[in-house]
Amino acid sequence: MANRRDSRIEPSFEGPPQARSQPGLSVSEEDRVVPSNRKASAKRKSSKAKSSRGGRGRSRRGLFGVLGRLFYWCFVLAIWGGIAVAGVVVYYGAKMPAATTWSIPDRAPNIKIVSADGQLLANRGMSGGEAVGLHEMSPYIPEAVIAIEDRRFYSHFGVDPIGLSRAMVTNLLGGHFAQGGSTLTQQLAKNLFLKPDRTLERKVQEVLLALWLEHKHTKDQILEMYLNRVYFGSGAFGVEAASRRYFGKSARDVTLSEAALLAGLLKAPSRLSPARDPKAAEERSQLVLAAMREEGKISDKELKTALSAPATRAPSYWTGSENYVADTIMEELPDLIGDVRGDIVIDSTVDLNLQKLAEQSIRRLIDESGKKLNVTQGALVSIDDSGAVRAMVGGYDYSTSQFDRASEARRQPGSAFKPFVYMAALEAGRTPDSIRNDAPIKIGNWTPDNYGGKYFGKVTLATALAKSLNSVAAQLTMEVGPNAVVEAAHRMGIQSELQANTSIALGTSEVTPLELTSAYVPFANGGYKPDIHFIRRITTAEGKVLYDSGGGSAPRVVKPEIVGMMNSMMTGTVEVGTAKKAAFAWPSAGKTGTSQNSRDAWFVGYTANLTTGVWFGNDDGTGMKKVTGGALPAQAWHEFMVAAHEGVPVRPLPGTWKSTPADTIVPDDIPSADNNQPAPVPSASVGQQAPAAQATQAPAPARVARPAQTVDADGFNMPADDGTTASVGHPVPPGNVGGPLKKSKQTSILDILGGG
Repeated sequence: MANRRDSRIEPSFEGPPQARSQPGLSVSEEDRVVPSNRKASAKRKSSKAKSSRGGRGRSRRGLFGVLGRLFYWCFVLAIWGGIAVAGVVVYYGAKMPAATTWSIPDRAPNIKIVSADGQLLANRGMSGGEAVGLHEMSPYIPEAVIAIEDRRFYSHFGVDPIGLSRAMVTNLLGGHFAQGGSTLTQQLAKNLFLKPDRTLERKVQEVLLALWLEHKHTKDQILEMYLNRVYFGSGAFGVEAASRRYFGKSARDVTLSEAALLAGLLKAPSRLSPARDPKAAEERSQLVLAAMREEGKISDKELKTALSAPATRAPSYWTGSENYVADTIMEELPDLIGDVRGDIVIDSTVDLNLQKLAEQSIRRLIDESGKKLNVTQGALVSIDDSGAVRAMVGGYDYSTSQFDRASEARRQPGSAFKPFVYMAALEAGRTPDSIRNDAPIKIGNWTPDNYGGKYFGKVTLATALAKSLNSVAAQLTMEVGPNAVVEAAHRMGIQSELQANTSIALGTSEVTPLELTSAYVPFANGGYKPDIHFIRRITTAEGKVLYDSGGGSAPRVVKPEIVGMMNSMMTGTVEVGTAKKAAFAWPSAGKTGTSQNSRDAWFVGYTANLTTGVWFGNDDGTGMKKVTGGALPAQAWHEFMVAAHEGVPVRPLPGTWKSTPADTIVPDDIPSADNNQPAPVPSASVGQQAPAAQATQAPAPARVARPAQTVDADGFNMPADDGTTASVGHPVPPGNVGGPLKKSKQTSILDILGGG
């Protein structure tokens, strides 16, 4: 025991290291509650050394911490951003109608107008072209559009996040808005349902509608709807309208270079339209071709060919004269079928080949003689016996002026109105052989001089009409009364208001070429007045008939014997009268007309097949340089009618009339009222040919005394229809036959009215 106490070991804090390692209780320096100063100092030195060794490691751990914190807050912000976007979508989506009520709106109806032989005349309506199936149009068109507008069209779900992100990056880097992220589906949704406002609400609705479209329709259906509705500039909605507008062909026949041009327009249709800026349109089309090659849609060879043969733009979509016809048809359409609610096809009466011939004739004559003769405009109307309009040219160039001079311009017809005066006289009992004195006359303050102031004594009505003698027409108007002339003209087809005064004999009341020509049709068809029409039939795109003209019966407005006499007289105009330039192989008749100062020049003529009227003049009413109805109008009429009757069996004019041989002679030396031929002084000297009415009389001295006359209360006399003189109660002027030329000393606005 004592030994254990003697060997007791006391605690020690400063023993050697070996002691600490021995078994038993021991306390080291580190176990002190308060270390000694020496040990603390040593510890601090050790800590500094460790700190210097681990500083780089802690900095690395700090960078990862910053990135971690950044990722964390981005994640948080993304969650809240998603919630905000969802809220906006829900808010604006709630303002839209229920999705179950959504439906594709009807496409704006197209009105397709075709000629009598099935050729396209024009497309009218909001779209300007019919809908074309994706499988029908040129395959280059959809390929070009997808390549430049939406390369991921067949892989996205209506909204393209990749394309949208790419567009955002491009715009940010470029510092301006250069690309849009909308897909074709979004663009279609915008065109179908939304206004072009650039608002958040519209963009949200566009996305929702795009998703709905992708759910309800196939990709091909969406692409087809897009191509048939999108705007291509210059008033063309849809690929068919654009193809017609820019290339004069259907979308079915578009080439690679043309398809590239069309696809390029979609970025800025109005600015890039080749009708406005051909250079910009071509540069854009080259970018489209490059995009197609990059996407593998075309080969290097096709690219090279397309670049070397760029799209050829049509001279002008609106230049064709058939557009005058289309405009007139559009004006008549509401009265026939009411509102147009779907695509329709209108079968017109117009022969496109004849239409082109008429246009070429009018333009050629103006191109050749317009500057020299001061002529800038012309019009032509041709109507068959049933009242169907076969051609109508309303001016020199539709692209520069859409005003239709054929159906809208009212001009003085001049002597082209005289047939209604003579018809009224025939209906009152006169005949083509009736005699009248062609001499200076004065009716009140009016002195209707002949063209050039030339007078030729006693002539038959047939000769007076063929040579367009003004004094005789004025006499006949006084005999039957202006009201009878107005009634006859309205009965034949003139619709304009006519002034019932004596000057109407010389065509002082204004009419349109269309109505004047239509009023001659009864002469050509035997006395019937048909309804003048441009439309034969209207059907839906599926073939359902909405309207059919039917070709109903036409009322008789002129007796057959009157038709025969009028045709006999007006045949002389073409054969030996003022319209000899119009004559061709068919029996034909007609009347020339020239208004004061050659402001208007007309020829309206007809065969048993067609009635055609031609007018030349200027829109501002300035006079032409001595242009008469027997000049340019007769030439245009001749060219058109020769072509129109090629291969058609010859038919005689309706009605018959036989004059006595002496009365049918129309002297060649009587000047034409529609030209500037020098006029011989009429006389009845022995051995000289007398005017027609005196051809069988005995020779007379140079100045022949007037026959016995019975003067009425007004101091005028009128020769009887049999050549003798008898009082009939209507004022007509005296005239010296074969005497010196007499010119009226009176002047008025009508003094220089043209006779023919």
